[in-house]
Formats: sequence, structure tokens, C-alpha cells
Amino acid sequence: MPHYFFHVIDGRSIIDHEGSELAGLKEARVEAIQLAGAILRDEGDTFWSGEEWHMNVTDAAGQSVLKLRFSAQDQGTTPEEDLDIKVPV
Repeated sequence: MPHYFFHVIDGRSIIDHEGSELAGLKEARVEAIQLAGAILRDEGDTFWSGEEWHMNVTDAAGQSVLKLRFSAQDQGTTPEEDLDIKVPV
């Protein structure tokens, strides 16, 4: 089974030294999306500066097979925030 590594670069390099054995590239895509979603969920407030971060997925030989890029920028307050209205999610 192929081995994939999920490295995150967000101003610092978080290198995945363990990786994951997955059936193939399709499963690596799913894993990358799920991992990125978890990062955004858990640390999302830190990504609103507009600076890009990315996830580089490599194979066991160290070759890049996938790259996900993310950037979020707060454009200011919304009318709801100005009025202190809570909008259900």
C-alpha cells in the first residue's frame, strides 16, 4: 500500500514524519481534504490574516503528488456584527 505524507507550511513547516498508508491517490485526496478541514476548524481564526498556507502531500520517495493552497482574509465587519445580531449557523 502506498505511503503518503501530509506537510503543512503556514509560515512554519510542520513536517509529517509518520505519514499514512492509503490505497492510492484518491484516498490521499480525501485524507488531505479531511485534514485541512480539521485544521481550519480547530485553528481557523489564525488564518484570517490573508497569508497563504498550503499542504504538500508527498509519496514515500518524497515526490509531491498533491498541493492544497488556502488563504482567508477578513474584509471588515458585516452589518450583522455592527448590530451585534447573532446569525444562526
